[in-house]
Amino acid sequence: MITIMTMTWKELLRKRVLVLTLLMTAVFLLAFWFVADTLGYRNMGVFNRSGDIDLIEQFTRGAFILMLGFFFGGFVLAFLAIFSSFSAIAGEAEQGVMQAMLPRPIPRWKWFAGRWLGFVSLGVGYALVLFVSILAVTSAHAGIPRDPALLLRSFLLFASVVPLIISVSMLGSGFFSALGNGVFMTMLYGAGWLGGMIEKLSGSLDLDAHLMQPLNTITGLMSLAMPADAIQRQMLAELLSFDQLTDFVPLTDNIFSLFAFGNLPSASFMIYTAIYGAGAFASGMLRFQRKDL
Repeated sequence: MITIMTMTWKELLRKRVLVLTLLMTAVFLLAFWFVADTLGYRNMGVFNRSGDIDLIEQFTRGAFILMLGFFFGGFVLAFLAIFSSFSAIAGEAEQGVMQAMLPRPIPRWKWFAGRWLGFVSLGVGYALVLFVSILAVTSAHAGIPRDPALLLRSFLLFASVVPLIISVSMLGSGFFSALGNGVFMTMLYGAGWLGGMIEKLSGSLDLDAHLMQPLNTITGLMSLAMPADAIQRQMLAELLSFDQLTDFVPLTDNIFSLFAFGNLPSASFMIYTAIYGAGAFASGMLRFQRKDL
């Protein structure tokens, strides 16, 4: 498996997937720096009457900058996971790579697990770089949480999107062509994101209960189909200590609801997400074991 995992890293470097991602990340962070500088407390009045920095206002600005950064950072991470793995099986079968490799004494499950580990390790490493970069940019312009345990839990939630999406993507690659799977995964992620966005905004809409019920059903089904956005909301709630700070910081205002929370996923939903990812991984491996190449 280690050999297959190393081969996966080399393939992504050869195809310049990682290089292109890092270049686009640098552009994103540069733009994010200017946005954070504009919204940060140094350029706007956040001082109280005694001339000291208003800590609540400083934290509020930092929270909004973090939400904005991770809102777009979540897209970057998800699309890296999708476009690095969408052709993992179908693409190599079409190019004849598997026919050359699998006749050798390599069990199919080891090949699948090695490829999965290669994609996931690269994605989690990139998630760490992106997570630290967004925190660093925000810290330079506003207040951010600094509790190591809280940051660790938040990062694990942020990075958990990678194995989830890659497991589903490799499962889809066992059924669809490379192009078809890329379209399928993009639309599936988009549906999950749209469901989460509607759920965030629905709380600010003055709708009757009988209208909200079918809307909540639809958004719930979208989130069940692809729970990545729900993980993102839970990550932000963990990072900003949502349960403890709602009485002091207006984290549920409309401007925040666009980028942040909505209805936070329950513990049962997080367990479902873990089972969903594990089931996709196991199903993808089983499909690959039975697939004719």
